[in-house]
Amino acid sequence: IACTTAGIAAKLCNDLVLNTYSDWYLPSKDELYLMYLNLHYQGLGGFAIAAYWSSSEITATNVWDIAFNYGTQNGNYKSSISCYVRAIRSF
Repeated sequence: IACTTAGIAAKLCNDLVLNTYSDWYLPSKDELYLMYLNLHYQGLGGFAIAAYWSSSEITATNVWDIAFNYGTQNGNYKSSISCYVRAIRSF
């Protein structure tokens, strides 16, 4: 299901067209944590030492993010902090 809410991380990922691919989406907290372990923790992927938004909601107003400095999963109010966004695609 495509996100239609302007200005949010899921919409940014949904609207992304990169290298002719347009099937990008915002990863879940589990997918994002696997990126932390399998890419960032191994020095791959060019991740910032910062928090990244996930698509996993806790409530209607809170979502999970992953802090890429320690790999911790944090629940935050959607508009209370600024986080990085990393779009992914399935293949």
